[in-house]
Amino acid sequence: MPLPEILKATRIAESRFFHVEALDLRFSNGVERRYERLPPRGREAVIVVAVTADDQVVLVREYLAGLHKYELGLPKGTVSGPGETFEEAANRELKEEAGFGARRIEYLRELSVAPSHMGFTVHAMLARDLYPESLPGDEPEPPEVRTWPLAAIDDLFLSNELSEARSLAAIRVAQIHMGRG
Repeated sequence: MPLPEILKATRIAESRFFHVEALDLRFSNGVERRYERLPPRGREAVIVVAVTADDQVVLVREYLAGLHKYELGLPKGTVSGPGETFEEAANRELKEEAGFGARRIEYLRELSVAPSHMGFTVHAMLARDLYPESLPGDEPEPPEVRTWPLAAIDDLFLSNELSEARSLAAIRVAQIHMGRG
């Protein structure tokens, strides 16, 4: 099926974090419709499933403004610029948020969140062969780092301690990639 034709794209709202775009579309059957979306920001992002030598997943408890609560999640962040690779960004974010570096980083896959309305994607990365190393980050308070046994990850999935879909999906993809899914 062919993609709808974009007749017009108009920025209808803006903040310092995102803007809202109205898309006037024509579908292949002639139907015209207006959609609103958060378009891609032009910056790539990574989310890191870091697994310790004893098969623990590294998690960070952080404040989530959208939910106004603290919750566990994976280290994540944006790629710094055109010269930084996904692997380099993953290693930097891991050092900034969790105090670990990784000697082995593998690309897992691209994930999207609410693709009906948002153009944001994140690249899931698997980090192994960890070692202690910290870099200063941009978090407003020191992160609380925890680990969770990969063998008991279902307990985390069913708990109220982690609700972010990107983290849940990235961990599951990593399990499959490692042959433990």
